[in-house]
Amino acid sequence: MISGLLAATGLHSQVYAQGAGQAAPKAQVGVVELHPQSVAVTAKLSGRTVASLDAEVRPQVGGIIEERLFKEGSEVKAGEILYRIDDDAYQATYDSAVAALTRAEAALPSAQTKLERYEELISQNAVAKQDLDDARATLAQAKADVASAKANVQTAKINLDRTKIRAPIAGRIESSSLSVGALVTASQTTALTTIRQLDPINVDLTQSSTNLLNLRKAVREGRVKLTGDNVQVRLDLETGEEYPLTGHLEFSEAYVDPTTGTYTLRAEFPNPDRLLLPGMYVQAAVEEGIAQNSYLVPQRAVTRNARGEPIAFFLGQDGKVDERILEVNGNVGNNWLVSEGISDGERLIVEGTLFVKAGQEATGTLVTINETTGEVESRGDAVTNQGEKTN
Repeated sequence: MISGLLAATGLHSQVYAQGAGQAAPKAQVGVVELHPQSVAVTAKLSGRTVASLDAEVRPQVGGIIEERLFKEGSEVKAGEILYRIDDDAYQATYDSAVAALTRAEAALPSAQTKLERYEELISQNAVAKQDLDDARATLAQAKADVASAKANVQTAKINLDRTKIRAPIAGRIESSSLSVGALVTASQTTALTTIRQLDPINVDLTQSSTNLLNLRKAVREGRVKLTGDNVQVRLDLETGEEYPLTGHLEFSEAYVDPTTGTYTLRAEFPNPDRLLLPGMYVQAAVEEGIAQNSYLVPQRAVTRNARGEPIAFFLGQDGKVDERILEVNGNVGNNWLVSEGISDGERLIVEGTLFVKAGQEATGTLVTINETTGEVESRGDAVTNQGEKTN
């Protein structure tokens, strides 16, 4: 049973013979050499997609809907006419205001001429000063009438234009809640339809305040260097496939929800094919910074001791196995990110860990780990106890 278990590992590992005076050959293990590198620190966050702009369309004047000019579910442009309201009454009001303005403007030249004539005659004492004051008042009143009439024309024009209900933003328009012939009122509570801008689209993500504090601590201690203002974000869809376009972080809220202990971050993604729709659940990888002089330790090589601490086995230069507790700072793909406790060139045991223990002598063979699957991909040269490769 033991030999079958050993064979399943793919190595020629041996156990010590139980007979007196007999010792089995050194155990053979697969190792990888670890070297420090700069690693992008990413946070895996969950969230939902949200339209970048969302506008409910409501009438600003009352009347009967005479025409609907859009196709439900289509893309509309900002300013495009969506509905027409019967405008006969508003047209009449506008025409009346224009006529009143014309009448007010017609009275202005006469008042101006009368004042000028009285100003000439007053020096000759040909008119009373009261008549001059009345002429000035008449001119001022005529000018005020013109200004008031212009304001009435402008108001009537605004209301007339509002009988054409236009799209406030560009985007995809939803179904219409009312049909042609329905009566609408100004600023009614029921929206006629809704327009959502889907390109670009936003993704609202939640992050724990604990992770934020840990990141800031790592930055203060120099273990992580922030990537700057242009933080890149990658997205995984509900199907597990990766969204092909990269987004960027827009902002993070300066408020932590006291109930959940989380705060919200918003990322923006291009969405030219409308693959992302509002309300979708997504997983996002947010690049928080760069961990310098760090090591990527394959997860397959790490187990936990009785206290729950992550441990790994290393093959020392003397050929003996060393058990070590790791300080893990997160995961990157199929690797754990470790910034302390490992030296450049050390050999980590990634295969055969079940058959070795601390202080035992072993012979190592260099192996290659597939970064996608985390499994051993190939085996190469054996290494001597001094760390030199042998063919």
